[in-house]
Amino acid sequence: MTATFRDVKADIMAKITVGEWAPGALLPNEIDLADAYGCARATVNRAMRELADEGVVERRRKAGTRVRLSPVRQARFSIPIVRAEIEEQNAEYRYALVSRSILNAPNWLRARLQLAQNCPVLHLTCMHYADGIPYQFEDRWISLAMLPQAEEADFSTLGPNEWLVSTVPFSDAEIAFSATVATADLAEYLGCSQGEALFTVERSTWLKENAITFVRQTFRPGHRMTTRY
Repeated sequence: MTATFRDVKADIMAKITVGEWAPGALLPNEIDLADAYGCARATVNRAMRELADEGVVERRRKAGTRVRLSPVRQARFSIPIVRAEIEEQNAEYRYALVSRSILNAPNWLRARLQLAQNCPVLHLTCMHYADGIPYQFEDRWISLAMLPQAEEADFSTLGPNEWLVSTVPFSDAEIAFSATVATADLAEYLGCSQGEALFTVERSTWLKENAITFVRQTFRPGHRMTTRY
């Protein structure tokens, strides 16, 4: 049976999701894809156009088609890689994995990300340091229904922030900023006093309608965030 544009689109999306074609990767040209799928070039072209319209890939004349690094609807707040953020301040970066567990998504996370009942998730807590000083405590949840390969990923040396950026693109993001009070645990991790005011960023990302991750990042007292327009 000849592949339809929906078949081609679904297979390309699957390859992107599992990381076969990572963010920024150059996809094969339409002639090669048409040969691989056993269909007309016009079928591949339609699949690519829909993926481009949905913000999954970026098509440039004479430069080919690449998996997008970020969504078409650019947020004015840039989503940084923590390592790069610290090194840009001329500080030495250090990362530490605090805890790792796999469980069914708790109800609050299911509601927030619209996950299915009993959806498995990977829960990670991590610390990031600048010149040996606590910089950020990261509380991260990754949907294993969307990214099953995360279960086998080694997060002991590479943080989930960097791993996700290099593994899968996203088409939608929701970001919230708030002030919070240091609990006993946060005070210990961030080297501050219990009850001190802390700056928190919460971020959820999706690829189309499929939730990828939710993260809560809490920064040491006095943290300042700057954005550019």
